[in-house]
Amino acid sequence: MQLTTERLRLDRLQPDDWHHFHRVHTDSLSMQFISAVPQLVDIRQRFSDRLASWQVTSYHMLCFTIRLQSSGEAVGLIGANAEWAPYRQAEVGYSLLSEHFGKGYGSEALGALVDYLTDECEFHKLKAQVVEGNWASRRVLEKNGFQLEGTLRDNYLLRGQWVNDWVFGRLNSDK
Repeated sequence: MQLTTERLRLDRLQPDDWHHFHRVHTDSLSMQFISAVPQLVDIRQRFSDRLASWQVTSYHMLCFTIRLQSSGEAVGLIGANAEWAPYRQAEVGYSLLSEHFGKGYGSEALGALVDYLTDECEFHKLKAQVVEGNWASRRVLEKNGFQLEGTLRDNYLLRGQWVNDWVFGRLNSDK
């Protein structure tokens, strides 16, 4: 499976993507608002879990490698966890290597994923949770039609400190 945009190609995660997956999960700036840099065994398990084939009713994450169309260079990861029955909802997430921040790749990749999830998969609602203060990620979501639905106080333990999460949603009808 592959999704394309003007500058990007989103390819389903493959075994050959291990090096890139590892780089994203050990890039301290990329992980700043996600978690502490995981242990190698945890990264390997996440990678293995995301290689499984996916369909709308799967309970594991759909994961894509974000690549530049021009060179094939991998710049990040993007995906979704589905909750098809009975709610037809999916939670999206993304992470770019820090050297590719600020180039619009996250917004462009999310646009392609949103189109796929709403048009092809017919999800009713897409959701995202972002650590409060992650303004870059908030802009990516808002550019793609997500609306702030609220703040969950002390919702996530990030590197030993409780942080608030912003909750965003986008209905299929929000096109």
